[in-house]
Amino acid sequence: MNPIELSLFSSRIAAVCDEMGAVLQRAALSPNIKDRLDYSCAVFDPQGRLCAQAAHIPVHLGSMAYAMADIVQGMTWRSGDMVIVNDPYLGGTHLPDVTLIAPLFMDGVLAGFVANRAHHADIGAQSPGSMPVSRSLEEEGVVIPPGHLFQDGALDEVLLASILDKTANPGQGRGDFAAQISANHCGVRRLGGLLGEMGTAEYFAGLAALNDYGERLAESALRQIPDGDYRFRDVMDDDGAGHDDIPIVAVVSVRAGRVHVDFTGTAPQARGNINCPLSVAAAGVYYVFRCLMPECVPDCAGSFRPITLTAPRGCMVNAERPAAVAAGNVETSTRIVDVVMGALAQAIPRRIPAASHGSMNNVAMGSRRGAAWDYYETLGGGMGAGPLGGGLSAVQTHMTNTRNTPVESLEMHFPLRVRRYGVRRGSGGRGRFPGGDGLLREFEFLEETQVTLLSERRRHAPWGLQGGEDGMAGANSLTGKPLPAKVTFLAGAGERLILQTPGGGGWGEPDPL
Repeated sequence: MNPIELSLFSSRIAAVCDEMGAVLQRAALSPNIKDRLDYSCAVFDPQGRLCAQAAHIPVHLGSMAYAMADIVQGMTWRSGDMVIVNDPYLGGTHLPDVTLIAPLFMDGVLAGFVANRAHHADIGAQSPGSMPVSRSLEEEGVVIPPGHLFQDGALDEVLLASILDKTANPGQGRGDFAAQISANHCGVRRLGGLLGEMGTAEYFAGLAALNDYGERLAESALRQIPDGDYRFRDVMDDDGAGHDDIPIVAVVSVRAGRVHVDFTGTAPQARGNINCPLSVAAAGVYYVFRCLMPECVPDCAGSFRPITLTAPRGCMVNAERPAAVAAGNVETSTRIVDVVMGALAQAIPRRIPAASHGSMNNVAMGSRRGAAWDYYETLGGGMGAGPLGGGLSAVQTHMTNTRNTPVESLEMHFPLRVRRYGVRRGSGGRGRFPGGDGLLREFEFLEETQVTLLSERRRHAPWGLQGGEDGMAGANSLTGKPLPAKVTFLAGAGERLILQTPGGGGWGEPDPL
C-alpha cells in the first residue's frame, strides 16, 4: 500500500469500531451506557493483537490491548460464537466492565475479532451500583470467567440467566447485554465486508504494514525522550480498609526509542479494593506514551511494541486472586498515570503537565426497597496546567472519557434531585499557567438510599510542576458532615450529599501577588 492507501485502510478499520459504539449507545437501556457512554469498542487480529479502536475509554482499551491475546488463545472459536468475560484475573478489569468478543471467519478461516466492553451499574454486588468498599473479589458481584455466550449462533440462555438472576433489575441488564451483542454483530458484518472487498491476503498485508508504520512512528516519538532512568513515587490516599499513604513507584527506563516501566517498590496488594491486574497498569502506561506521540499514529499493536512494563507479582498493580479490584480500575489506574508522568517530567520537563484531579470521584447508589434501582457515575475535576497553557475546569481526564449523566436523565430515572452542579471556583493550583478548577455536585435524596463513594486526592492534593502550586484536594460531605474518601452509608430522604472534586496542579512560578 502507498501512504494514502494505508491511511484509508487504517481509517476504515477504525470506522468499524465507531459504528459498533454507535449501535451500543443507541440500543442500550441504562443511563450509564446510553447517556454516560461508559463503553469501548475495538478490532483485533486472529492472534488477539490490536488493529484499531474508537476514541472511547482509555482504561478499557489499553487493558483489552494488553490482555486480549491471552483470552483468544485460551478459547476454541467457531463462526457464530461470542465469548463473555469480566474476571479481572483472566482478562477483565473490574467486575462491572463486561467484555463480549466475537470472531470473524472468512471462507472457514479465522480472520480476526471484534470486542466491546461496557460498564454495568449492577453486576450483582450486595451494594447498589456494584462498586462496594470491598475486601475480596467475590464481594464485588458476579465473576464471569471466559465462556461462550453464543455457540454456532445460539445464545446460551442458562449462562445469561445465571448472570442476570443475581442482579436487581434483570430486564435492564438483558437490554444492555442485547446492545453489546448487537454491537458485535454489527462489527462482524462491517469487518467482513471490508475483508470481502479487499481480499484476505491484502487485508493481512495491510495490517502488517500498519503495525510496522505504527512502530516506526512510536519509536521516532520516544527517541525525543533523553535516554536514562527516571524514578517517581506517589501515594494512594487510602485503601478503604484502614491503611493510608500507600505508595506506587515507577522507574521509567528509556533507551534509543524504546521504553520499559518497572513498578518494583510499589506496595503489596492492599486489603481494600484499590488493587488492579497488570492489564490495568498497562493501560495507564500505554496512555501516557500514546499522549506523547503524534495524532497520526495508528492505534494498533505495532504502536505499542516499543513499550514494555513489569511489576512484582502480588503488588498492588499486579494483584493476585482474590484481591478486591473495584477501585483499582478507576482510582489506581489514574495514579499510575500520575506516577509515570511524574517520572517523565524529569526527562522532558517542557512537555509534561502538572497532575490533574487524580480521581474518577466515583459515586454509586441505589435501593433494594420497592422498585430496585442502581446509579453509578464518575465525576470530572480540574485538569493540570502545562507548559502551553492552563488546565481545563470540571472535565474528565486521563483514564476516563465518559460524559456526565445529564441532570434531566438522572432525575427522570432515579429518586434524586440535583440541587447544585457547577465549577468549584478557586480549586485549581496557582502558577504561570493555573490548574483547572474541580466541580461541585449536590444530590438530594428523595427516599432512603444506600450510597458508596470511591474517591482519591482527598488527603494528598494534585501536584504542581516547575514551581506551580498544588491543586486543592477534594472533599465529600453528607448534610454538612465530612465523609471519608471511601465509604458506604445509608442516606435518609431529604439528606444531601455534596461532592467537591480536586483542582488540577499549576505549572510554572506564579506571578507575584
